[in-house]
Amino acid sequence: MSRFLVMLLDSAAHSPRGMTTGEPKVPVRRTWPEVHATARRMAAALRAGAAEVPGLEPGNAVGVLAGEPASIAPAAQAVWLTGGSVTMLHQPTARTDLAAWAEDTLEVLRMIDARLVLLGAPFDALAPVLTERDVPFRTLDELAAEGPSIEPDAGVAAEDDTALLQLTSGSTAEPKAVRITHRNLHANITGMVAASQLVVERDVMVSWLPLFHDMGMVGFLTVPMTTGLELVSVTPLDFLSRPLLWAELISKYGGTVTAAPNFAYAVLARQLARADDGSMDLSSLRIALNGAEPIDPDAVAAFTSGGARFGLRPESVLAAYGMAETVLGVSFAPIDTGLEVDEIDAEQLETHRSAAPPGDGPVRRFPKLGPPLPGIEVRVVGDDGTALGEREVGVLQLRGDSVTPGYLTVHGPVATQDADGWLDTGDEGYLIGTEVVVCGRRKDVIIMGGRNIYPTDIERAAATAEDVRAGNAVAVRQFAGEDGGRHRESFVVAVESRKAGDAEAEQLIRKEVTGRVLSAVGVRPAKVVVLGPGSLPKTPSGKLRRAATGDLLRAR
Repeated sequence: MSRFLVMLLDSAAHSPRGMTTGEPKVPVRRTWPEVHATARRMAAALRAGAAEVPGLEPGNAVGVLAGEPASIAPAAQAVWLTGGSVTMLHQPTARTDLAAWAEDTLEVLRMIDARLVLLGAPFDALAPVLTERDVPFRTLDELAAEGPSIEPDAGVAAEDDTALLQLTSGSTAEPKAVRITHRNLHANITGMVAASQLVVERDVMVSWLPLFHDMGMVGFLTVPMTTGLELVSVTPLDFLSRPLLWAELISKYGGTVTAAPNFAYAVLARQLARADDGSMDLSSLRIALNGAEPIDPDAVAAFTSGGARFGLRPESVLAAYGMAETVLGVSFAPIDTGLEVDEIDAEQLETHRSAAPPGDGPVRRFPKLGPPLPGIEVRVVGDDGTALGEREVGVLQLRGDSVTPGYLTVHGPVATQDADGWLDTGDEGYLIGTEVVVCGRRKDVIIMGGRNIYPTDIERAAATAEDVRAGNAVAVRQFAGEDGGRHRESFVVAVESRKAGDAEAEQLIRKEVTGRVLSAVGVRPAKVVVLGPGSLPKTPSGKLRRAATGDLLRAR
């Protein structure tokens, strides 16, 4: 049996802690042994099969389409107890074209060679869509019903068997799944627990993160379930409907650990600024992990400032770097230090690819993301593959037991590591000693006049313009010929505004965005496009998608 399953079973047998779900309406707490008892019944039913649905065998892939953490937790365990792998399928929204979603889902299921889909609330109504397309499925309610239980099999899963297939859109519209093995999971979970100094008897995790995203599925379901940590979990819809709920749950349950992408802290900051004095106590929070997208120091400052009235310590902010290709975490900043920013000379970065101390000219600010987790090596390489020295900017590469062996794609498996075990992240950055600093995605860098300009600098400047929705600005490369005549690379800035459609207001927004971008990076955008709220493409976890935004702008 894999070390990951051994950890999971130990927690299931002995932990008095558990997970609370159902907030803010009807909270229900289940201990991890209770969750495991349900999982064992579900595993027995999965292995036995049902009418026209064959039983699962070790190595089978299973898709899960459900939104409630209370049902997803035992379902994932059940699949692992049968020796299978879990894939959290992308979830349709109220605006989703169900026919298109079904075709995309069928492509994913073929790609992972899924034997079964597990269907749960609030997506039970999609059963006819699956039936129409001959997709075998079983409902989570049916599987959780009283019945025989499976006995854990010591030989059910080896270290290099697949445990998770994490979907990622990558840079194209074609689906791709990161293959996460039991070895990967055990290595990354133990590394994250050590780096964050989690104490099972003390810590309480609070999360609204989607479980179809690695930060939610691994960090705030699999980690607490495997280690026996107390967990309070709500759905993304609960958070988006009322963002202050996140802080209220930390206050109510004495939450000590939470996490989210940067945009969510910016949203919460605005809510905290309007909240009544004394309405919450955030002094228990010791880790507010910020990761999954570029960290904006101004957004972090707004969050800590807004939370100060409620006892939030600025030292609780923990900057992190991670990706699905390492299960979740790559590096964590040291705990209790708060956000630390490295200021460097903009000209040296853009023209000489060096993170030199600032001079008299413009500066660039990048969060320090801490040393790599135990068991992960990080290096920086140049265009010729040569390892670079401290503060030299190049591509970040990773190696270690957390690193995925490969992807599943519609064209077949694709390896991720070179002959020496290194994974090319596609991210540009540098090292300060052992600390990791990420500058941006290599494919997104805008090269103008011999300068390497990172889109985040442009986007943060654009987002400060009047009437631009906070966090809703995207800079997209524009290559020679795309604008009908330019002979060098340029860029377009797209912003969202509630005043979109008002010609006079749009003209003022374009003028101000252009001025702020020019002031920040010294280059004028080729065009500024003003869009209505909700227009910019985003990932299911809320991150802006530059490539998809480029496609959107080219289609206009």
